[in-house]
Amino acid sequence: MKAHEGDVLRFTGRTVGAAEHHATVVKVLGENGEPPYRVRYEDGHETEIFPGPGCVIETHPAHETTAFGQPHRERQ
Repeated sequence: MKAHEGDVLRFTGRTVGAAEHHATVVKVLGENGEPPYRVRYEDGHETEIFPGPGCVIETHPAHETTAFGQPHRERQ
């Protein structure tokens, strides 16, 4: 998993009906875009995380696009 500052991490709920939540990468603390990441959640809370398997990275358009011009999405 690799992320850049400004990318959004989308966390899916672990149970049916659980709300999805998002966090913006404020700082990449690992080497070459690897975790851990300093993130800011929608409510302003900041923390350091190592994203798990229920996390999808939505790459900021300025960082990378696919051949179709859509933001690259990486699932871990």
